[in-house]
Amino acid sequence: MSTETPIDSRAQVILVDDDPHLRQALSQTLDLAGLKVVALAEAQGLAERLEEDWPGVVVSDIRMPGIDGLQLLEQLHARDSELPVLLITGHGDVPLAVQAMRAGAYDFLEKPFASDALLDSVRRALALRRLVLDNRSLRLALSDRQQLATRLLGQSPGMQRLREQIGALAGTRADVLILGETGAGKEVVARALHDLSSRRDGPFVAINAGALAESVVESELFGHEPGAFTGAQKRRIGKFEFANGGTLFLDEIESMSLDVQVKLLRLLQERVVERLGGNQLIPLDIRIIAATKEDLRQAADQGRFRADLYYRLNVAPLRIPALRERGDDILMLFQHFADAASDRHGLPPHNLQPVQRALLLRHDWPGNVRELQNAAERFALGLELALDGQAPAVANDSHVPVPAGNLSEQVEQFERSLIAAELMQPHSSMRSLAEALGIPRKTLHDKLRKHSLSFGGHDDQEDNRQ
Repeated sequence: MSTETPIDSRAQVILVDDDPHLRQALSQTLDLAGLKVVALAEAQGLAERLEEDWPGVVVSDIRMPGIDGLQLLEQLHARDSELPVLLITGHGDVPLAVQAMRAGAYDFLEKPFASDALLDSVRRALALRRLVLDNRSLRLALSDRQQLATRLLGQSPGMQRLREQIGALAGTRADVLILGETGAGKEVVARALHDLSSRRDGPFVAINAGALAESVVESELFGHEPGAFTGAQKRRIGKFEFANGGTLFLDEIESMSLDVQVKLLRLLQERVVERLGGNQLIPLDIRIIAATKEDLRQAADQGRFRADLYYRLNVAPLRIPALRERGDDILMLFQHFADAASDRHGLPPHNLQPVQRALLLRHDWPGNVRELQNAAERFALGLELALDGQAPAVANDSHVPVPAGNLSEQVEQFERSLIAAELMQPHSSMRSLAEALGIPRKTLHDKLRKHSLSFGGHDDQEDNRQ
């Protein structure tokens, strides 16, 4: 087969036969039946040129010069063992047909055969191929969901929605804008998009625009030719060009200068890059995933970010929920990171006590998952659980019993631990303490008496009247 002969990726049937008359007759039969056909005179190079998961079948004569039908079958099945291959044998060539079936041929037709026999076999093979590809797609989708659930832990509504959005966007060619606070996991999301895409075998290049000095950012991103500027002694391949065939993750995009933003907009629109000091436009097959912790629309209104670039990037936005919005995910993530750290350091795992749980749930987590992971690491090392702006929660605090007994008793103990934890915080009055706990002051008085706890701050007059 000539290397110039194109293979139609939509073709449902590829017919290979060196006999031009039979090839034409069989092509007409298949075409009249409404099937897309590519007819070839030889099998040379066919196996290498078929796309992965090609949705069709191959019909081939066995006896051909060069690569015969059995050799073609072997080559095709080396690439995809489930691809249906129908072989045509000469009259009385039964031993060869038996050999073909043992080698994995889907069916064989003995010359001369009726047109209906060919069509029936081809249609059954196509139905089998569709079933095989549907099953592969289902297994891949299940695998992708499992990957996402493992990488992006959490059952809060925000995280479930995020995983669904990633699953929907990963297989597309769309550029993506990730929105999230510092430490929320923007690079984790970007890597998931890359690894679940058809670009997974290509490079994933991550760069933090905010960490680049203004003097080198253009050279770093776009590359340069020798002599482009003082000190540019040899050619440098920029990050965009280096990521060709894969994904480039550009974090803190809001920190880019307006001049660099213009070049980025051109790259997004035209998919070409021009090195500094060069005149050649280099075509790119690249996906851009940008990330920001700022409101780019507001930055555009203030003139700090180009509005046209914002609208170009904002086609497929993904928002990562802040950790403080994720409820019980906080406790699950903390225990996960703590157990992983304990295993890494060869230490026995520690379980969170009620006062510690209360501390974690009450904390605002300005550093998001990164801050949580650092706190979990300290906890695994046996250090006290101290968070910025809050008093330490010590697991063996004598005022905080470990839950035990039946459900009612455990609920009582957990309630006591929550109040005890809040009492450790600075409160000027019973009013502020009650507001922090979200209960009326009268209820707070009753629970303090019930749990033998006392408030050491100022008990204002209104509290005394309760």
